[in-house]
Amino acid sequence: MTTEFRPIRGSIPALITPMLSDGKVDYPTLRKLIDWHVAEGTDAIVVVGTSGESPTVTVDEHCEIIRVSVEQAAKRIPIIAGCGANSTTEAINLATFAQKVGADAQLQVVPYYNKPTQEGLYQHFKAIAQAVPTLPVILYNVPGRTVADLQHETVLRLAQVPGIIGIKEATSNIERAQWLIRDVPKEFAVFSGDDATAVALMLCGGAGNISVTANVAPRQMHDLCMAALRGDVQEAMRIQFKLLPVHKNLFVEANPIPVKWAMQRMGLCGPTLRLPMTELSASQQPLVEAALKASELI
Repeated sequence: MTTEFRPIRGSIPALITPMLSDGKVDYPTLRKLIDWHVAEGTDAIVVVGTSGESPTVTVDEHCEIIRVSVEQAAKRIPIIAGCGANSTTEAINLATFAQKVGADAQLQVVPYYNKPTQEGLYQHFKAIAQAVPTLPVILYNVPGRTVADLQHETVLRLAQVPGIIGIKEATSNIERAQWLIRDVPKEFAVFSGDDATAVALMLCGGAGNISVTANVAPRQMHDLCMAALRGDVQEAMRIQFKLLPVHKNLFVEANPIPVKWAMQRMGLCGPTLRLPMTELSASQQPLVEAALKASELI
């Protein structure tokens, strides 16, 4: 970890990857989205994560999305590059590229499908941190998608590895998050990965929220996070209650299906997703529309 690294806190959208009608990555719109987030007060951006359809972009596209995002952000806000893979070598290669083009940190998801042991998970993340020591690592635990679950004791071991600076805790289990916040070193950041419970995690001492909702409500999510981080419960909950319909209905189908539909409804990007993801079902569209209206986003 470099001495220039500044701790990341606050609202961190897991940015969608805009695509053209032919399925190609829409880089001009990606640049516009980054500028919009900067203007709206977003505190950092994760690119090529789950919301960015990382499973279906090619390796070349994955790298180019990182490069373009870093270039467009121009150090105005940190770019956290999604570099996760279920192959340690591939994850290291992506992280090496992200470091080369100037990303500020890397998000490393628990390897999916191959179901490593806790020792395997420890060795995986340790190897990445050691291979790319100048690009800080944020772990990402989302067992609902990966099947493998990064257990408490393994996180504590990894928190001792130089260069591993935090975790995106996406289980929605607030008790579990509290134990993490209690037991990790003070400088190790615990981020929420679940919009509905993020305010609670931050009020318990979490560092911020890596968010789906922030794709459509960046200013509101920034304000919510800042209120929670300073302990202003009344203001944090005022915004939370306003955004609850969006928190809920952006998950009526698998992310990023609903959020991409919501963003095209707001005129922010096109609706295209890559198979096997498909456009939001017609029966669910009124729910997302109603949520956007209830939260005063349209």
